Amino acid sequence: MSSNYDYYRIFYYVAQYHSFTEAANVLKNSQPNITRCMNNLEEELGCALFVRSNRGVSLTPEGQKLYAHVSIAFRQLEAGEEELRQSGGGSVSIGTNDAALHLLLLDRLKLFRRQSPDVRVRISSHVTAQTIASLRNGLVDFAVVSTPLHIRRPLREIRLIPFQDILIGGPRFADLANRQQHLGDLGEYPIICLEEGTGTREFYQRLFARHEVKLRVDLEVAALDQVLPMVISDLGLGFVPAQMAAQAIADGQVCRIPLAEPIPERHVSLVCDESRTHRGAAERLRRLLCGAEESA
Repeated sequence: MSSNYDYYRIFYYVAQYHSFTEAANVLKNSQPNITRCMNNLEEELGCALFVRSNRGVSLTPEGQKLYAHVSIAFRQLEAGEEELRQSGGGSVSIGTNDAALHLLLLDRLKLFRRQSPDVRVRISSHVTAQTIASLRNGLVDFAVVSTPLHIRRPLREIRLIPFQDILIGGPRFADLANRQQHLGDLGEYPIICLEEGTGTREFYQRLFARHEVKLRVDLEVAALDQVLPMVISDLGLGFVPAQMAAQAIADGQVCRIPLAEPIPERHVSLVCDESRTHRGAAERLRRLLCGAEESA
């Protein structure tokens, strides 16, 4: 691997820019030398990595497999170089989802920024499964997400704070707030929920199934923070964390609809990779988050 480091570095930039010429410009090298190195790498690996055409180059299936590994390595190297360039400030990369961001992470980041103003913080927000995949692939230092989640070693979950979802409706559905509803009754009303493949959608599908009711979703959204505006606009009923709906309830924009069946408690959790050691900024933020329950 060490003798081929330059080859893999060149491969990374050619794949990034889809061009031998652009890669040569970035690396301050000559295009013929870039081409020669890639021909040598293909010969050593015994397969074609690029499809060459007048429009540039693209990765073959074998090239895509190699790039999936090489890109992780080089992003980690770039992150390490960036942390050193911060003159002691450092950097930290966090993966999160909407619920965790609004319920905990934003508040904790305010405190962290006051304590460590020189640290560069990078936030990537996706659904839980994508965020966990980013952690597993080494693209973020750790993940702060809401349950349910599915992980395996060396990933480890540390529960930070509990939260409770509630059912809410807009003015058109205000009468429903006057009497307790059953999950089976909700089939008569439009339901707003996150799309398939999200942890929240899985959570409610299991909840409804546990009570032998089918969850029928009329409006699908990509992000949790899209549910409340749609409920306020009277487009349907939605499940959201009580904390996220509190102000809208106080302002009379939505009402809480009582349910006969209890909604199980969920958690905001920190997920870390125990095979990796964190130091500096990442470790300080991790400790701050893990102390969030005591300091909240």
